[in-house]
Amino acid sequence: MPLKINLPVKTPKLLKRLYSGYVWDKIKDCQSQKKLYLTFDDGPIPEVTPWVLDTLRQYRAQATFFCIGENITKHPHIFQKLIDSEHSIGNHTYNHLKGWEYGKTIYVENMVKAEAEIEIHTKTQKLFRPPYGKIRRNQAKAIQKRGYEIIMYDVIAYDWEQGISGESCAANIIKNAESGSIIVFHDSFKAEKNMKYALPKVLDHFSKLGYTFEKL
Repeated sequence: MPLKINLPVKTPKLLKRLYSGYVWDKIKDCQSQKKLYLTFDDGPIPEVTPWVLDTLRQYRAQATFFCIGENITKHPHIFQKLIDSEHSIGNHTYNHLKGWEYGKTIYVENMVKAEAEIEIHTKTQKLFRPPYGKIRRNQAKAIQKRGYEIIMYDVIAYDWEQGISGESCAANIIKNAESGSIIVFHDSFKAEKNMKYALPKVLDHFSKLGYTFEKL
């Protein structure tokens, strides 16, 4: 039997209303269409990101990658693969900072450092996702003033959690995603096993139902 965890796979509507200045989904925009928005956090890394790119290519799927600046610095050749694949690229801070543990100045400076690293290679797309989904209001406002959209999520895979199986990871996404959902995976070491099981299952299931996978 797949392992399960008691964590909210689907973002509650109340939370979306409380933080309505962030982008949680595109459900209203996709009511008459079948579209899903896959996103990947924490890359790029050579051991995982190229596999994700190859798998997406098999399904002609586009996605959005929220990259850690430090990983771009370490693996510029993998980041170039992302650029060449024409997926969207977002900012995930330089050092994967948890916003609730830092003041505005340090947090925003770290985001700007990641922005500078991205712009060495390509034009920034002004998409920002806070690591861990944790961000203070004053941090978010400062980042938005720089022209960024704060991208959150509608459905989260929990692929990094050791207490959940790949089977449950896939099943939870398939059960909870709807047209316009922004879905979170991770191209990271911790998530590798579950993500590599769940991603093809999700792509195959929704492709057979006529969905397309779009970038933000």
